[in-house]
Amino acid sequence: MTEPHTAIVLGGGGVLGAVEVGMLRALLEAGVRADLILGTSVGALNGALVAADPGPGVIDRLLALWESAAAGKEVYGDGAVRQVTRAMRTGTHLHSAKPLRERLQQELDDRTFDDLRIPFQCCAASIERAAEHWFTSGRVVDAVVASAAVPGLLRPAVVDGEHYLDGGIVNSIPVGRAVECGATRIFVLQVGRIDRPLRPPRKPWEVARVSFEIARRHRFNREMAELPDHVTAHVMPTGGGSPKDDSLLAYRDFSAVLRRIDTAYAASVAYLDEHLT
Repeated sequence: MTEPHTAIVLGGGGVLGAVEVGMLRALLEAGVRADLILGTSVGALNGALVAADPGPGVIDRLLALWESAAAGKEVYGDGAVRQVTRAMRTGTHLHSAKPLRERLQQELDDRTFDDLRIPFQCCAASIERAAEHWFTSGRVVDAVVASAAVPGLLRPAVVDGEHYLDGGIVNSIPVGRAVECGATRIFVLQVGRIDRPLRPPRKPWEVARVSFEIARRHRFNREMAELPDHVTAHVMPTGGGSPKDDSLLAYRDFSAVLRRIDTAYAASVAYLDEHLT
């Protein structure tokens, strides 16, 4: 019997991406080995580390990264005055991408995609081409920063003269890309938003979030419905979320990071015990 071509797909979701660490731990402990890793936004960050170091030790590295972020709010650590000053000066974003880039540089150094131990791709949204772009070559840090350039929070990333925004705009949970790349078994690591009820917006700042969620869920549900018969997809469970996860400032709330990781790990272990035995 032919071994399945296994892909791990890591979706976007900002601080909620911590759940993917728990899911990854469960997958590694269950002996799941990926032939391909695909990531978008925070999923690109988590996925790149696993592609570079797919052994059990990568979980400790991911935990250290997320604990560091939880303790010091590294990526979005600017104070209110600095945020307002930057927004007024640039007109486009609140935070500097420098802390994110420096942290990724510590983890990945100057690795290129060819240096990774597992084939890896990550998605970003090209501004000039108004198109989905998949990074498959070049420096991994540059690609991940582009994939995670959240509109309004971080400036558009520039790679080879082209400007990019967060990949979640065009492909938040890239199941279809895994199928295109030949995967026959897909483990979908999503942050839980697709499971929560979606209600009409009641405040101006909720309009963009609800609109984005409609687009995200529509594409994901369509791609899941269109999976070929020979492809099996496992949507990993988060173990549950909180209403606070969708608040306006949720992207800065790292207080529940470790709880999210542990909860997703326990739920994923139970899921894999049931579905892989």
